[in-house]
Amino acid sequence: MPDLYHNMTVSVIIPVYNTGKYLRETLDSALTQTYPDLEIVIVDDCSEDNSREIIKEYAARYENIIFYQQAKNRGAAVTRNKALALAGGRYVAFLDSDDLWSPEKIAKQIKFMQAQEVAFCFTAFAMINEQGQLLKGKRAVQEKINYEFLLKNTMINTSSVVLDRQKTGNLQMPLFRSWQDYATWLQLLRTGMEAYGLNEVLVKYRKRSNSLSANKFKSIPRFWNIQRNSEGLNPLAVMVNSCFFAFHALKKHYF
Repeated sequence: MPDLYHNMTVSVIIPVYNTGKYLRETLDSALTQTYPDLEIVIVDDCSEDNSREIIKEYAARYENIIFYQQAKNRGAAVTRNKALALAGGRYVAFLDSDDLWSPEKIAKQIKFMQAQEVAFCFTAFAMINEQGQLLKGKRAVQEKINYEFLLKNTMINTSSVVLDRQKTGNLQMPLFRSWQDYATWLQLLRTGMEAYGLNEVLVKYRKRSNSLSANKFKSIPRFWNIQRNSEGLNPLAVMVNSCFFAFHALKKHYF
């Protein structure tokens, strides 16, 4: 792997599974970033639609795209981890294959991270539906959050995250079928690191009815599993945290 400590490349981590309907728009939003030093790492998890053909088309046109095809469907955690292993940049940015970035997103975050010497940055976001229509305006974020805060509020939108691997070290996500991103943020903040919020809408998060995270009440068992088994919290603490999670999830999605 290239020396991660002496380059300013941002590696964009894009796991793909059956998102051909949205994929061109997502890739265009990454490729039109104003930040000059970008590589796009795309791993397809055996999509059954036209996603693979779209990726091949883009990879043939753009030299900064790295494409890997999984041999069999392994889930989002394995797919993201493969992309992280292929990534050559000091910085890694996560982009789900149906979400959208504003053109200046990466440039603004890298400028902020360098100025503040920050390892973990995330941003505010807006919510759109499957047709790209606005559902909710700005979902504001706090200036800084720690481990205790994140146990009760899943404020961090994955497609808004940029990490500095010079400070975090190389990372791999826990092998949960879903919510592996949340588990990763907890692991990072558990060390005493803090995540810094850039309170500007730089991401459009697409809310889809068939996504694993669409039903927030069905997400509670996954939330419980991570806090109980991965973080080792006692049942009473997890119960209290689950109540906070449900409240904030309802507020974020419906109010």
